[in-house]
Amino acid sequence: MQNAEKEIKRDIKSMLPEEIGEYLVSIGEKKFRAGQIFKWLTMGVGSFDEMSNISKALRERLDSEFYIVPPKVIRKQQSAIDGTIKYLWQLRDGNAVESVLMKYEHGNTACVSSQVGCRQGCIFCASTGSGLVRNLTASEILDQVRYTELDSGEKISNIVLMGIGEPLENFDNVMRFLQLVNHKDGMNIGMRHISLSTCGLTERIDKLSEYDLQLTLSISLHAPDDETRSKLMPINKKHNVAQLMSACRAYYEKTGRRISFEYALIDGVNDSPEQAKLLAKLMKPIGGHVNIIPLNNIEGSPLKPGDAKAFMNRLCDMGVNATVRRRLGSDIDAACGQLRRKTAKENGN
Repeated sequence: MQNAEKEIKRDIKSMLPEEIGEYLVSIGEKKFRAGQIFKWLTMGVGSFDEMSNISKALRERLDSEFYIVPPKVIRKQQSAIDGTIKYLWQLRDGNAVESVLMKYEHGNTACVSSQVGCRQGCIFCASTGSGLVRNLTASEILDQVRYTELDSGEKISNIVLMGIGEPLENFDNVMRFLQLVNHKDGMNIGMRHISLSTCGLTERIDKLSEYDLQLTLSISLHAPDDETRSKLMPINKKHNVAQLMSACRAYYEKTGRRISFEYALIDGVNDSPEQAKLLAKLMKPIGGHVNIIPLNNIEGSPLKPGDAKAFMNRLCDMGVNATVRRRLGSDIDAACGQLRRKTAKENGN
């Protein structure tokens, strides 16, 4: 009965202050209280009782209609090499997701998940092994940023939606998360400090372009030809390279925002000189930036990392803007999905 009652309650942390204000007016309360409530939520309170400048009667009314359930840290690992912190969070229904705090000279970046599990099936990724469980709510995505700050004591200035899951498959909740995290009365993290990664859902890329956001769109490309990409990423059988690049060109023309292309370099698979030439050809019409990713070692996988520096030099020689991603947290299973997978295995799940 208690669980059933909890499910009837609504998720106040996924609401904008304007929406909280409308609710307050509907029950005869003053609209300005919404700003106070939203500020408390942004601070990461664990219950309505902590909202000391809200009347007891209103706190009780809110508690009867809404829930606040902070995520719990199941597991936390910190790199002895670079200070990267990996979190495994338990959600209100018992599921778990990962986020990572990465420290750079320009500020701290939170890499957050958008789904519990993933259905995309990319063979080099640990996130997809157990398939998709469910989408995260906007507040569950936001909580990864908020509670990473609270636990670590580090201010987060940048966000990458590159953790577990395909963000554009969870489109509405991700768009709501962006509104919340960008809100001037909330965490107020600017869109230009946010990157969103997709494996290539072309119709959702088209939809995203209509919002004309100033975020950075990152495309998980990983191969410039259909034969190779289809082996690595099943999504390519539905949205092939030509269709994906067409959507990217349209997005670039609509928003004027340069697109970043992620390329996990795999020895003997996608690192040949011929593939570098094909990749350069794809990049030139839109001035794309190639972010070469040294492949993470995944237990049981035969895939090995290629020579990232040599591949980058080939691309640069052909006029492509290319860099090698700095590898952080290599000693703490920092790549998305690894810690969740490891913990589930240890628990016999």
